[in-house]
Amino acid sequence: MTEGLLEGKVAIVTGASSGIGRATALRIAEEGGKVVVADVLADKGKETVEMVVENGGTGFFVETDVSDSEDVREMVRKTVDEYNRLDCAFNNAGIFGDMKPVAKYDEEDFSRILDVNIKGVFLCMKYEIQQMLEQDGGSIVNTSSVWGLVGGEDSSAYIASKHGVIGVTKAAALENADTNIRVNAVCPGVVETAMVEAIPDEISEALIAKEPIGRAGKPEEIAEAVVWLLSDRASFVTGETHVVDGGFTIS
Repeated sequence: MTEGLLEGKVAIVTGASSGIGRATALRIAEEGGKVVVADVLADKGKETVEMVVENGGTGFFVETDVSDSEDVREMVRKTVDEYNRLDCAFNNAGIFGDMKPVAKYDEEDFSRILDVNIKGVFLCMKYEIQQMLEQDGGSIVNTSSVWGLVGGEDSSAYIASKHGVIGVTKAAALENADTNIRVNAVCPGVVETAMVEAIPDEISEALIAKEPIGRAGKPEEIAEAVVWLLSDRASFVTGETHVVDGGFTIS
């Protein structure tokens, strides 16, 4: 029997209550990894764990607000208490926010999005890397977006945060290049998630129409890329911005 890509490895997945996070948690378990499901949505997060277990995997849930340093520290501590180590992390938690031009954007809303989307990634990496430095290394993937590579209207906070994810990913990758800790980012295009479903239909339809592949992506398609980046198959890949967008950014 072929060994899974993440056989015996311990992985944290934030934002794992649905969408890309849930799909990735399930794939990690399918590839032999133990999964720590982290999210602010307890019921949905526990549902993800139930799905992991029903499919023969192993995991548990930790209620975590990634913008809160104590929550993130506790997330890592509980992982190590349960499994004695942390090998992989998919820092995926994120929010979209209001669609307004810069001149009308609320300052508190702007700060809230940056707190979750970029400060949250920073905090997760801070405590994940501290643990990985005590071991023999590890692998981290952060969720950016195609909007971390291009501009757009009426989404300045989200776009700024996703550009920031790419920046902090590259910085952490360089800082840890000689420590056997790899850090990469994945940039999904338009994907069938609750976040995209919340966008007005005319906007989401226009975005999908710009996809050369002719459709929105599926969470499972992003999960495949994340699992590969987390695995030893990607052992020479760090600081990479891995685009999975159906050709969106080249059209």
